[in-house]
Amino acid sequence: MLGAIIGDIAGSRFEWNNIKTKKFDFFTRRCKFTDDSVMSLAVAKALLDCGDDYSTLGEAAIASMRNIGRLYPNCGYGGMFRQWISSNVPKPYGSYGNGAAMRVSACGFAARTIKEAIMLSRKVTEITHNHPEGIKGAEATAVCVFLARGGRNMREIRDCVNERYYPMDFTLDGIRDSYAFDVTCQGTVPQAIMAFLESFGFEDAVRNAISIGGDSDTLAAIAGGIAGACYGVPDDIHKRAVTFLDKRLLKILTDFQTSFPARAEKESGRQDDRDEREQGYDGAAEH
Repeated sequence: MLGAIIGDIAGSRFEWNNIKTKKFDFFTRRCKFTDDSVMSLAVAKALLDCGDDYSTLGEAAIASMRNIGRLYPNCGYGGMFRQWISSNVPKPYGSYGNGAAMRVSACGFAARTIKEAIMLSRKVTEITHNHPEGIKGAEATAVCVFLARGGRNMREIRDCVNERYYPMDFTLDGIRDSYAFDVTCQGTVPQAIMAFLESFGFEDAVRNAISIGGDSDTLAAIAGGIAGACYGVPDDIHKRAVTFLDKRLLKILTDFQTSFPARAEKESGRQDDRDEREQGYDGAAEH
């Protein structure tokens, strides 16, 4: 899930100042963590608090997201979510916003089966984003993280998304010029997944996501979460990223990584994925 946090930090300075290229400084002093990181870590803490029994994960997520969320009131929450955090009786509000997907990467790491990944993502999503599109976006993200962590190749992951969730019948080059800011799951999650599917490494996936513009921090958080599960995170990026977190958030991250270790970092994409692309696969769905 460190990958999601890194994507959020790297994309933060481009959210309202989009860039349509992969050529940019990855981290600068203008970067910061946003609500994507705060809520990703809140979900991670809820999973840790539940131990091996996820029957009360929904309640744990409500408590964790509200307790931690209130400590960072200016990190970029949407209006409805801000009201949910401050409410005495928080209720789901029918949202299909991409906030549902940005925070669930930890579910893909904690899950032991794909069914459990789906169950965990639903429990931490329906407490706020109970619209079918919100639940679907979160589930697709968690499933991709789970599959990538388990060593599934790009084609298997793409086929799963294409068959279960979204038509992956586009390329980043094909949408980059026209893609605009979109805070819905259906307008963010497939694009973020494609940023991963067209990548050859962790950093490349994050750069792909940021390069199409739109809601840059969230796109990069989703893509980064999946890419981190697939490739691992390069040590130099890891070391730089954690300097943006305060001690409270860093402790949650460290505790989660101890309980759910990530894949060892690989500098480039897996050979079977690279061979597949060199033979002509460009990430678009086949019909």
